[in-house]
Amino acid sequence: MTDGTTPERTGTGRLAAAARWWRRAFSYDGDERETLLVIGKSALAAVLAWLVAYDVLDARSPAFAPFSAVLIMQVTVYRSVVQSLRYVGAVVAGVLVQAALGFLAGPDLLTFALVALIALTIGRWHVLGVQGPQVATAAFFAFSTYTSSSGDAQRFFRLGEIVLLVLIGCAIGTAVNVLVAPPLRYRSAEYGIRSLARTLHDLLTDIHPVLAEEMPDQDTTGGWRARAERTEGMITQARSGLEAAKESLQLNPRRLMRRYRGLPGFQGYESVLGALERTLYQMASLTRGLDRSGEEDEAQRPFLRRYAAFLEAIGAVVEVLTTLDETTLLPQAKRLERLTGEAEARRDEVVEEVHRLSVSLADPSAPYGILVTEATRLLEEFRYTSQVLLDVAQGADRLSDRPRP
Repeated sequence: MTDGTTPERTGTGRLAAAARWWRRAFSYDGDERETLLVIGKSALAAVLAWLVAYDVLDARSPAFAPFSAVLIMQVTVYRSVVQSLRYVGAVVAGVLVQAALGFLAGPDLLTFALVALIALTIGRWHVLGVQGPQVATAAFFAFSTYTSSSGDAQRFFRLGEIVLLVLIGCAIGTAVNVLVAPPLRYRSAEYGIRSLARTLHDLLTDIHPVLAEEMPDQDTTGGWRARAERTEGMITQARSGLEAAKESLQLNPRRLMRRYRGLPGFQGYESVLGALERTLYQMASLTRGLDRSGEEDEAQRPFLRRYAAFLEAIGAVVEVLTTLDETTLLPQAKRLERLTGEAEARRDEVVEEVHRLSVSLADPSAPYGILVTEATRLLEEFRYTSQVLLDVAQGADRLSDRPRP
């Protein structure tokens, strides 16, 4: 029975996942809708390029145009332009290599070997970036076109046609990307910060209830430590999202639209991302301190309860960052400032408890020293974060109040 039902359940699960994907695509802006948009724009660019190459120019190899149009359809307008220039440069270099050697040495096997060696060498040039392999691809296609043509005049014409078709394809692809819903990934900067904040919030939510009730065992603290140390990939992803957001504004006509004027710049988001990155490293240090705290010690219980209250207050601060939104940044920044003040009060209670217990902060066998130090560092980062966001939000608010020309 199991063998008969498993495929059906698997198929049903896949259909349900596909249905959820389509619902997300039509419900809100996100990766799913962006995927559909890129596919649609790529298809449109390919059709227009084929129309020009086949019906208007009656080219012998019209596929070069739609291939080029789709190839340079990038996630941002700036990247489309950059990759177009590199791709055209790679194709021109490949065609020139073949033309020079073909007309000098003729279309034989030795010529092809020389074309391959030189084109592959040029393709390693760092200026061409990911388009480097296109030098050899263009050279090979050019060699095929050269050998199938008769007479020097026809060969020159066919080689020139390849370059012309690539230029047409790149121009159409870039134009479609610019004119048809050019991607403006402003919120990807927020998404990265939200993702990191959510990870940190989940970790804090798991830690502070345990500390409030009991001294955690080393399996528990080891799990916290592993989770805190696994965030490096997420940090890299968040930084990539921020860079993509900044890049999407370059050469993008949508940034001139009224709805996008007065938005806060990325400097504040960069500062917040940097603070979150340092905070996650500090959480890794904090969990290592808990991991090294040793066996159950009743003398630590009052201290750990105070520390749990501090981490709960920090969790409330982080929760604000999980919903960061540039449209409501000012009230969020003010709330962040208030919650940071409350967390500072809980940190002071931790320090007072250390003084009351008369314990040594320098004792390596006890967690007091490292935990108090990390509490202070965490508080400093969130105080800095709240101030940065408040400054950015107030600046954007003043800018939005200016009369429009």
